[in-house]
Amino acid sequence: MPIFEKYIDELIEKSTLDVPAWNIEKAREGKAAGWNYIDGCMILALLEIYSATGEKKYYEFADAFIDHRVQEDGTITKYSVEEYNIDNVNAGKTLFALYALNGKEKYRKAIDLIYSQVETQPRTEEGNFWHKKIYPNQIWLDGMYMGQPFYMEYETKFDDKKHYDDIFHQFANVVKYMRDPKTGLYYHGYDASKKAFWCDKETGLSQNFWLRALGWYSMALLDTLSKCEPGEEYKAEYDNLKKVFVDLIDSMLKFQDENGMWYQLPALGGREPNYLETSGSAIMAYSLLKGVRLGFLPESYRAYGLKAFQGICDRYLKEKDGHLSLGGICLVAGLGPEDNRRRDGSFEYYMSEPIVEDDAKGVGPLLLAYTEMRRLDD
Repeated sequence: MPIFEKYIDELIEKSTLDVPAWNIEKAREGKAAGWNYIDGCMILALLEIYSATGEKKYYEFADAFIDHRVQEDGTITKYSVEEYNIDNVNAGKTLFALYALNGKEKYRKAIDLIYSQVETQPRTEEGNFWHKKIYPNQIWLDGMYMGQPFYMEYETKFDDKKHYDDIFHQFANVVKYMRDPKTGLYYHGYDASKKAFWCDKETGLSQNFWLRALGWYSMALLDTLSKCEPGEEYKAEYDNLKKVFVDLIDSMLKFQDENGMWYQLPALGGREPNYLETSGSAIMAYSLLKGVRLGFLPESYRAYGLKAFQGICDRYLKEKDGHLSLGGICLVAGLGPEDNRRRDGSFEYYMSEPIVEDDAKGVGPLLLAYTEMRRLDD
């Protein structure tokens, strides 16, 4: 799809190292991008398309972008371990890929710095990382993607698998506490203390299943599995995690719309003003296509991924004034904190968040899905 590559090239051309065109949140705040999961998602996607196509321009921009933020001693501009924001671990995944490609020692040092956050991140009583220090005792599905694949890759490459048990245990807790047995879907958030204003005081769960969170979680499972080298010692845990991934995909397929996409709140597809949302649908396209490539899913599931990708492009990839734009992207959604009670996890709340164009939370996953299609073609 040359049109999609043209779109990505246009976004890169419009971006600078401090102000990437795809970070709509920072643009609205009028701030330069620091170290965040949004850019991490996009840069990782650029590295994947470089891997899939060999086009050096994608690697060169990705390396320049990360190099601009990482100092020679491994410290990272605008990153603080003590913030204990699991989202900020996500961009660390780019460091593994870049270090493997160019061996810059400062990237290795930065990996260790981010791992020091993983080592000291506060935890719930069940043993899971808090989503952020400002969200005490809370597990969000989003956070499983932000933290666990980095954790697994570090353990595999640099720590002799010492904490594999911890990673598998954290996933097991999410299945135990956050999965809905009726639908097979997972609630967006869980408060172990059962005190947050948005949670059910008996279960600790939020009210709804949010598409992008479910997508992030599917990627968390898939990418953690792909970074794992279980051997015989962890074969049972690995096989169980693979089963959790397949079960989630099967559950999500029940809610796939006829055009290939999913709704912002997938279990409430017929309720107005619920809408077909790009970012979560793109993540599911990627999860389906990569899941088939890795052998976790049957070959027949590839059609569902291709249908999702095509559905997004047909509905939301448009040309305006000679330039392409991707719409239908929920800008942001979350739960709390205490001083922001608008974010209460209700249907009305998820419908109230802005819908934007060209944000990396939609563009990055669609690019990842595209790389899987390129690998298939090759």
